[in-house]
Amino acid sequence: MNELSAHELYDLLKMRVDVFVVEQNCPYPELDGKDAEALHLRLMDGAQLLASARILKPHRPEDATQIGRVVVSPSHRGKRLGEALVKEAVLACERLLPANPIALSAQGHLRRFYESFGFAATSEEYLEDGIPHIDMIRPLQPGGTAS
Repeated sequence: MNELSAHELYDLLKMRVDVFVVEQNCPYPELDGKDAEALHLRLMDGAQLLASARILKPHRPEDATQIGRVVVSPSHRGKRLGEALVKEAVLACERLLPANPIALSAQGHLRRFYESFGFAATSEEYLEDGIPHIDMIRPLQPGGTAS
């Protein structure tokens, strides 16, 4: 498995802090202790990070795989990179953990975006760090893979 270099990790964390903490004016614990065990997906243009997401394995065999920290660089928005990133994240979850549904906590305004990938709301909208969120899941199909 590939390890992130110190420079790559810095770029990834900087983008997430720039967007989630600074741009969205939302102080929260970005360094949550989960990155070391996560699979990090990155969209790159050469050495430049354009977008990223992380995948967390389920704690128990019956739990959902989690997609989180989905972020696109502000200077590269409007290029459908989020679509490419989420599509790749779903494919990675299906490939690596085909017997598990896929879950995420979406910002409320992105509900329809995630619904286009087969996710369905499993909660009412709630505030997380002052931002409306909704829990969503992409259920398993009868063949044992996420839909």
